[in-house]
Amino acid sequence: MKKSTKLLSSTAIAAIAAVSVVTSASAASLAAVKPISLSSGLNISLSSIDISSMDIETALMMVQQERTRLLDAQLQTQIQEVQNRNQQIADLNAKLQAAQQNGDQAAVQTLKGQIDALSNSQQMDMLRLQSMSNKRNEAFDLMTNFIKKMQESRSSIIGSMR
Repeated sequence: MKKSTKLLSSTAIAAIAAVSVVTSASAASLAAVKPISLSSGLNISLSSIDISSMDIETALMMVQQERTRLLDAQLQTQIQEVQNRNQQIADLNAKLQAAQQNGDQAAVQTLKGQIDALSNSQQMDMLRLQSMSNKRNEAFDLMTNFIKKMQESRSSIIGSMR
């Protein structure tokens, strides 16, 4: 019985610490995030979660679900930016071919410069996309690990009661 009480109290302390860390980290990261407009015209705004009336497990799950939802929205926006940049590069490549066929060297040089600039921006966009994808995966891992730990704690407590 002493072991299960110790396990339960350490789990509760860890959960409270995780909520405060995740909440402050989410608040800090969300302060810089503006509402996101998707191509469908749907605006996603930041919503606050009232965790005062929830048990610790539900509060942690709500915080993680909100974090995952926000990361999904940011990831979707970043994917759209990458696709738009790809389209711009494709358009410039078509113009470059036309300028090369016409022998317009000034236009060729200008278009090559624009393509290089967009390619550099594209590389940065891809790095951001990879980073966001990693953050999203970490959020899911954290959520599943938390669920697993809570289930193990419940099983341990129930096992100690028998």
